[in-house]
Amino acid sequence: MREYDLTNAHWRKSSYSDGNGGNCLEVAHGVPGVVPVRDSKVPDGAVLVIPASAWAAFVGAVRAAGL
Repeated sequence: MREYDLTNAHWRKSSYSDGNGGNCLEVAHGVPGVVPVRDSKVPDGAVLVIPASAWAAFVGAVRAAGL
């Protein structure tokens, strides 16, 4: 499994996060070819690294469903 250096990753919280410590998802940009995803409540926890094409398909499907 390939490892990615995320020490300088720029994380962005989901616009759907409520700001009250609820369910928060963050994604990082600037890592070529992949989209790192983490739980903002556990910033030092596990990170899912998703291929950019799979992330784009997921976001497109969510938008198409009106979610």
